[in-house]
Amino acid sequence: MSTHTTSTTPDDAEEFPSDFLDIDDLTTDQLAGVLARASDLKAGKDLTQLPRTTLAMLFEKPSTRTRASFETGMTQLGGHAMFLGPDAIQLGHGEPLKDTARALGGYADAIMVRTFAHENAEILAEYADVPVINGLTDDAHPCQTLADLLTIRESVGDLSEVQAAWVGDGNNVGRSFAVGAALAGLDLAVATPDGYGLGDDVYERCGELGTEPTVADTPEEAVADADVVYTDVWVSMGEEDLREVKLPDFEGYQVNEELLDGTDAAFMHCLPAHRGEEVTDAVLESERSLVWEQAENRMHAQKGLLVELLE
Repeated sequence: MSTHTTSTTPDDAEEFPSDFLDIDDLTTDQLAGVLARASDLKAGKDLTQLPRTTLAMLFEKPSTRTRASFETGMTQLGGHAMFLGPDAIQLGHGEPLKDTARALGGYADAIMVRTFAHENAEILAEYADVPVINGLTDDAHPCQTLADLLTIRESVGDLSEVQAAWVGDGNNVGRSFAVGAALAGLDLAVATPDGYGLGDDVYERCGELGTEPTVADTPEEAVADADVVYTDVWVSMGEEDLREVKLPDFEGYQVNEELLDGTDAAFMHCLPAHRGEEVTDAVLESERSLVWEQAENRMHAQKGLLVELLE
């Protein structure tokens, strides 16, 4: 099973984790290595291939970017991606998940899972004899964080000199981004409504890795010195029945032109976006928007990860 690794000693740097369930399964050096590998693959400087390699993709949650980016990435690397959707396989139903893990481990060279319960990814990692990659759980979205950091590195500058702001819901994307920011040395300010924070465990992990995010009282305070402003939907997949309850709590947290006025901050969103809720159409379509670079970089970042895991 995957465990968090926070040391950056040379010995640790040589031993890449067997699974990737959380962004801090990587050390600081390993994270930098994945991002550098992703950049080189994207630029055509690294021509590494993974021929005759199969990635089994398990989807309990539907997805556009996760499926397309992993499937295309594996094709570009000379391998094959096998899609197993919610109608083809029911995680933990029909047969124990540990049995599914052991069977798939005999067919595929790696497993990517997009599921609700983080425990599902942990069980797969425990029982499969091949690397397991977290394509998203309710707790974490580390592949998105890889793409986010790659995008900031390319478009904004040296990660250790960047000030970022997270505005909105402290969901799985925000949690992973905060931990990834600490791992990469990026300063982060967070503005979330009461009751929607990132969680004490995230701040503790960030503190162990480097610097805890700064908690801002208002979105305006969070973005004041930001080079990058990041938000995500207020109502995540699986929370649709909470929509009418949650939306009033986020009044004043929309990323709009007024909030960003007076800043040079770039804008980020993992997509899909609920235009007119957490972000306006004007901001999403503006020149400051990096969302399309983020979306493309899902593929490049994941290619870097796959090569590091499977080469």
